[in-house]
Amino acid sequence: MALTRPIWRLMLLLLLILAGLAGGAAGLHASGVTPDKLLASLRGWLFEPGLPAGLAMGNGRIEATEVDVATKLAGRLIEVRVQEGERVAAGEVLAVLETESLEAQQRQAEAELRRAHQEREYARAVEEQQTSELDLARRDLARLERLARTEQFVSAEQIDQARTRVRSAEAAARASAVRVVAAAAAIESAQADLDRIAVDIADSQLKAPRAGRVLYRLAEPGEVLGPGGKVLTLLDLADVYMVIFLPTAAAGQLALGSPARIVLDAAPDLVIPASVSFVAARAQFTPKQVETQSVRENLSFRVKVRIDPALLARHEPLVKTGLPGVAYVQVAPTAVWPSALEPRLPSWPSPSSD
Repeated sequence: MALTRPIWRLMLLLLLILAGLAGGAAGLHASGVTPDKLLASLRGWLFEPGLPAGLAMGNGRIEATEVDVATKLAGRLIEVRVQEGERVAAGEVLAVLETESLEAQQRQAEAELRRAHQEREYARAVEEQQTSELDLARRDLARLERLARTEQFVSAEQIDQARTRVRSAEAAARASAVRVVAAAAAIESAQADLDRIAVDIADSQLKAPRAGRVLYRLAEPGEVLGPGGKVLTLLDLADVYMVIFLPTAAAGQLALGSPARIVLDAAPDLVIPASVSFVAARAQFTPKQVETQSVRENLSFRVKVRIDPALLARHEPLVKTGLPGVAYVQVAPTAVWPSALEPRLPSWPSPSSD
């Protein structure tokens, strides 16, 4: 039986390792080839296809932003309107919580609001009465003072009593004005409670925060959930990407927005255009302090390759997360894409076509 290419390459690797061991570490050192460099070269020769200069590659899986649809308040779940895999629109009602307790609180708040309005009307009437009494007391005092100046029969005691009545009426008028302000504040408080309850009732209808596809259905009708209880998990199909890891030399030259290509293992004949949307500021899985240049050259940086949302919208039924594949990125602006990596997309009608 003829040996396949991976098998004879593996055999050749074993032979080279045995030869290196037979030659000894002194021979490798004399030739300037360290064991690490030898293994790295053989690993790339065995498993990585050759790329034109200015391009780099990495393995990853298709991912999408996940959004949890959760409860704001505790309550019993009475309805879940979608199933896993269904497409939902932004703002669509996906699940409903029981609101009987909130509706009772709403009726109580409405009653409190009516009572506060009545108290304000009563306070205004009292204020008007106290203002009239103050005006009468001031007129009586002025009349007595005028008579006293014309030497009429007015005693000092009468004038003192009139002044006391004026001061009492002024105090009552101020108190009635304070009651009017307090009644107005009570109305605002009751209205605020009513608005809060209305918001809670509205939040009992769990809506999709954005358009997407239902990934998981995590709760069923009849379950009692606490605040923050998850009901559904959505996939944002407008934010689909692949995360790869590139060595220092490639990541250091990579610019945000650089062109990229994604090839999935499940569809090797398709080439999906994308672009670099993120490059990590720190290397992954490395010591805190790296002193030697050889180690620094082997560090890997996390890179996110994102697919254009407009392209995703045209091929949304085919978008699936978790699929493994390879992402190629253009490290040098002058690098030329080989013909094998020219974009090739499936023939699939857009969701809006007939």
